[in-house]
Amino acid sequence: MLYTIKPEYHGISDLKKILEEHPEIQFVSFMGVDIGGNGTDEKIPIKLFIKDMEDMLRYGIQTDGSSVELQGIADLNDARVDILPDLDCNWFVDYNYEYLSDENGLPVGTLKIPSFIIHSEKQVCSRSILKRATNNFKEQLSEILKRNPEICKGFGFRYDELKEVLLTSATELEMWVKTPEQSADFEELHTSQVLKEQYWKRTMGTVRTVLEKIMDLLECYDLKPEMAHKEVGGITNKIDAKGRITHVMEQLEIDWRFSEALQTADNEMFVRELIEDQFRHHGLEVLFKAKPIEGVAGNGEHTHLGAAIKLKNGKRVNLFAPRDARDDYLSEIGYGALMGILKNYEVINPIVTATNDAFNRLKPGFEAPVCIVTSLGGTKEQPSRNRSVLVGVIRDINNPGVVRFELRAPNPYSNTYLVLASCYQAMLDGIKNVTDAGLSCGDLEKEISKKYGDDAVYLEKYREYRSEEDVFEKYSSEERSRLYGTAPATVWENLRGFTDNRLKQQVLKSGDVFTDGLINSFKESTLEKWKNELKGRIIHDNIMLLKTFIKLHNEQDHATDLDVVNWEKIVYLKTKLMKDSMTKKSIFTKITTALDEDDYNAASDLQKQMNQLMTEIRKLYIEYKNNIF
Repeated sequence: MLYTIKPEYHGISDLKKILEEHPEIQFVSFMGVDIGGNGTDEKIPIKLFIKDMEDMLRYGIQTDGSSVELQGIADLNDARVDILPDLDCNWFVDYNYEYLSDENGLPVGTLKIPSFIIHSEKQVCSRSILKRATNNFKEQLSEILKRNPEICKGFGFRYDELKEVLLTSATELEMWVKTPEQSADFEELHTSQVLKEQYWKRTMGTVRTVLEKIMDLLECYDLKPEMAHKEVGGITNKIDAKGRITHVMEQLEIDWRFSEALQTADNEMFVRELIEDQFRHHGLEVLFKAKPIEGVAGNGEHTHLGAAIKLKNGKRVNLFAPRDARDDYLSEIGYGALMGILKNYEVINPIVTATNDAFNRLKPGFEAPVCIVTSLGGTKEQPSRNRSVLVGVIRDINNPGVVRFELRAPNPYSNTYLVLASCYQAMLDGIKNVTDAGLSCGDLEKEISKKYGDDAVYLEKYREYRSEEDVFEKYSSEERSRLYGTAPATVWENLRGFTDNRLKQQVLKSGDVFTDGLINSFKESTLEKWKNELKGRIIHDNIMLLKTFIKLHNEQDHATDLDVVNWEKIVYLKTKLMKDSMTKKSIFTKITTALDEDDYNAASDLQKQMNQLMTEIRKLYIEYKNNIF
């Protein structure tokens, strides 16, 4: 079976030969990725593709852009978009293991070709934004090195020895796997998590089988799998009378090797679909949501960022690694890149955290980062990991090649293309500023370690940016807000980061990577999803949940005064949340009204109240229920 077609085989003669040798590949799909991170998928018969291959590879295909997320760009009166194949990346063969080819009995395959979406002769998709960002970073960094030969000398090479700049990225994909239509008890899940009964434990049964199949398939696709293991969430499977495993509820993580930035994002999108297909083929459901279960560990997707250069002699040099890891944490370029992310995170965060689901995960208490702060890793001689920070520095004093940054806020549904693009834009801003200022590694360590109110060359005066402590244990919420800025709590508060930080927004637009049109399209798309989900799903689901909170006690059940008081509190909260009267409206109704009137500040504030009260009433009803005979 054929799994990938590398760029060197994207010529017409090579493609025709490959496809003729593999009749099981019966369809072609051009995968453009819109501004919302959704991949297009269609089925073009392979015979038609072969017949019109030259035109399709050169001009792409036309489609209706009103069906993808390009708000404000592909409008109803100007909806035509072209989807143009990317000839410079890996193409994947997506197999349907439930449908076998009549030609040779192999699963029917669809050749998935990552592509660019073009509107009015401009590339307007997530893939194109990331491609422009990486090209801009490489060009600008090359100029910085050319202007600063002493930096090149510090890394042990001359500028004329440089062949290319490399941007490497990787993601860690977490997920929940469960049996459909079966659920586990919340308290059992919560207790198992606290006791860490599942973390790194041996997988069994169907989950083990599928996990091993996935790792084998990743190897077939040349994605170089590195690790698969249980995460902290989950409970032990149950077995029915016939020996079948039931009530599967496990959290897993799968990692594979880093790649160039654009290939990393393509790989992740394909792997996510592959994982879903394999588990569903074996009767299990996969949940990639950031917070599938309230009160239990969510799914993160730590995103790793690195930069290196390749010399003409083939040697690679990590641009973030210091000359001597015992003297410095990072190089000048490494410090600049890290400081660029931290300083400009207010305009990165709306891209990283763009959904209600994402905010359900980013709450203190679940090791989810909410503060704009980094850890350099304890002492220089003994690198450590601080799980409470936004950006961690991965270091090994004996291996400079591993030095990179770990952005801990993304989740599996974050748009990795835009996350990487915005981060590399911010990193470039930091690198340019610190190299233009001529700051040494010692100066930069002092700057990133500055205290609140201390002057700084690049970073902001009234902020702190580094902590080697657990920021949730060390500081109160008020102290965290003062030192690291107030963390947004809703999608709308996060989107305001664009308008409240217009100077930082220019960092995204540098080099025409992002444009006003693309940023506005992202904002409009994200705002629309927030409104519709809040009105049409979240409030509805909360109402359905509250209707299950029924009175359980009576006098014959030996009800105590505690039962009576708890039930009265529950009734009060239910009324406040969902019941209207002639003179007073419930929180649910107020949210709907505010959204209908485009009063997003009010809707956002009310959403925070709703979330707080829903958490309170869930906990209260569990206490009430557990005290009933």
